[in-house]
Amino acid sequence: MEPITVTPRLYLLDHSIGQSYLWRDEEELTLVDAGWAGTADATAAAVRAAGLDPDRLRRIVLTHCHRDHVGAAQELADRHGAEIVAHRLDAPVVRGEAPVPEPDLLDWELPLYEHGLTVPEAPPTRVDREVEDGEELGFGDGAVVVHTPGHTPGSMAVHLPRHGVLFTGDTVASVKDVTFGVFHVDRALALESMRRLAELDPSVLCCGHGAPVVTDTAARLRAAAEAGAALV
Repeated sequence: MEPITVTPRLYLLDHSIGQSYLWRDEEELTLVDAGWAGTADATAAAVRAAGLDPDRLRRIVLTHCHRDHVGAAQELADRHGAEIVAHRLDAPVVRGEAPVPEPDLLDWELPLYEHGLTVPEAPPTRVDREVEDGEELGFGDGAVVVHTPGHTPGSMAVHLPRHGVLFTGDTVASVKDVTFGVFHVDRALALESMRRLAELDPSVLCCGHGAPVVTDTAARLRAAAEAGAALV
């Protein structure tokens, strides 16, 4: 897994199903989502390939509780001394205290969902910090939690307003182009969340699935949010 530079401070780590993002501040690193269980070695190697020290990892921010986002979080945190951050409503699922909420699948989503289940199940994972909408996360010159319920109850985006960067989790996808995500627990609520994200006018869009979007980003996100109404 080779790191892909998105901006001078931002890297994409592609796990083939799902992906994580590495943000670099002066003295520390932040990982947004953690990839599959069993990928900690590959993630650490990718951090080194970016010329960075994985022992500078200070936090792992989980956008939601699904296995392709949580899987390696605790192994990475234990090895490198990071804290694990998740929204209050998804934290019990991450810890293994509550079941993963079942999505309301459309017929065409079924084969995609079955493919996603080939990812190893995430082990019960500690959450060191539970957060709510509007909380600052301590990196990226003012990263802020944006609660985006719908994909899961505790799904959240992470907005770096000073850098125009928006991490959406799976509320939004960027496979082929910017689109409404899939596998939502509450599709109508997820679309409301996507519309809220579109109002942030990001210049760099980092979704849980698909390539980062860096051109005409805000307009493409707004158009996708409008088009998403046909899928609800």
